[in-house]
Amino acid sequence: MNSKILFGLSGLLALPFLASAELKLPAIVGDHMVLQQKQANPIWGWDDPGTEVTVTMGNQTKTATAGDDGRWEVRLDPLEASFDPATLVVKGTSTKEFSDVLVGEVWMCSGQSNMGMTVAGDWKVQVESLASNHPNLRLITVPRVGTQELQNDFNGKWESANSENCKTFSAVGFFYGRYLHEILDVPVGLINNAWGGSAAEAWVRRESLEKDPRFAALMEGWVRRETLLQSEEEKARYAAALVAWEEKVKAAKEAGTSPPRRPSSPEQVLTGNARPGNIFAGVVHPTLGYGMKGVIWYQGESNAGRAYEYRSLFPYMIEQWRAEWGQGDFPFYWVQLADFRSEVEQPGDSQWAELREAQTMAMSLSNTGEAVIIDLGEANDIHPKNKYDVAARLVRWALVKDYGYANIEPQSPTYSEMSVDGNKATLTFDHVSGGLRTVDVNEVHGFAICGEDRKWVWADAKITGKDTIEVWSEAVAAPVAVRYAWAENPVCNVHSKDGLPLTPFRTDDFPMITKPK
Repeated sequence: MNSKILFGLSGLLALPFLASAELKLPAIVGDHMVLQQKQANPIWGWDDPGTEVTVTMGNQTKTATAGDDGRWEVRLDPLEASFDPATLVVKGTSTKEFSDVLVGEVWMCSGQSNMGMTVAGDWKVQVESLASNHPNLRLITVPRVGTQELQNDFNGKWESANSENCKTFSAVGFFYGRYLHEILDVPVGLINNAWGGSAAEAWVRRESLEKDPRFAALMEGWVRRETLLQSEEEKARYAAALVAWEEKVKAAKEAGTSPPRRPSSPEQVLTGNARPGNIFAGVVHPTLGYGMKGVIWYQGESNAGRAYEYRSLFPYMIEQWRAEWGQGDFPFYWVQLADFRSEVEQPGDSQWAELREAQTMAMSLSNTGEAVIIDLGEANDIHPKNKYDVAARLVRWALVKDYGYANIEPQSPTYSEMSVDGNKATLTFDHVSGGLRTVDVNEVHGFAICGEDRKWVWADAKITGKDTIEVWSEAVAAPVAVRYAWAENPVCNVHSKDGLPLTPFRTDDFPMITKPK
């Protein structure tokens, strides 16, 4: 879409609906929607200021008065899950009816491209799509609009899942929702708002970031960048780059080679997926407050070079979303980064390992959970094609923490403590369930060890008990620290007997390579 047209639509969606007397509701409230069971659900819209609006569903009717900005809101009393289609009637200056409304479980599916990757991109799309005709599993996708102006609505609609529309929906989100639908036997609604390549700061309200001193350097850098991007000098630079690009495209066509990528315009950056607040304003805000159970999240690749900052930024984003939604500390479950890039020959430092550590640290927040997928990645593809197993690990958290399935272990084994005796370090782990085991080969792989010199070497290791592993190297007489799976693409093979991979970890607190100098 032409960027000027996109700006125009964005501006219209941001305006209060006061120009017309017609009753209006956001796209998130519509035919085929799913309301979250067992909690009060907000229904809102716009009408002439002062207009009394009534909302009726079943045997309950709620009333509100449109404010000076035309906005009104009611809250429906909590409802039990039901497959019986209901009609929601809204009366103001006009009347609107929304049909085929169900009550069940609602989850938001957010993050960057690995959440955005569709069912069509999964290895098993041909089979999975055939198994996806579920009229009571409902889907809605929020378009990608990057802007600094808060949007009130978006172009989209709820649909019943079928073998065709599932292919264009988030694979992780869809499989997660289908698991819940089939296991819980209730309607499920999924809101897909993922944006590939997005940075975490784009998902947070800009004013909130500006007020927090922890992100002062981040915001100051963006202010300088925005000033440059909007300058006449930068516009002229882009115009010259565009001319040069067109000449290269012409030459490539004549030579029969692939043309170079078109240079990014200043406008593309300003309306893109990295600018602080852009996604919150354009994608999250239009759905803000819609009743839901929780969020599943898959993001971090774009912030890997700033993993140290992510330690604060990621939990801050979760806290901000919870505050913005106003429905308490709702569940927030995420996917840790998969293995990617070439396998390393020597152990050492890693940006992606530091980002994974930052993700794990966010579990200090309540009602959170992490799906470890260090075994599901692909060295040559940042978008691993097996999303089914990713969803299966995520859904374990919801089943245990939200739906009462106490006999399932949702958490991967995690490092607990280390003791040293001579040249051997004994590590103890939590969440091992039935115990630890290796996969693929009997030998334990993935450990590195160092002494006071902090020179890392590969270590020998063996499982010595249900929750213990012994680690050593003949090259290290007095170990001081151990690391496991500490690389972009580590060779590692320890799992729990439930099939969950050991969470990558380090016992040291050596300086992080992503910490700002």
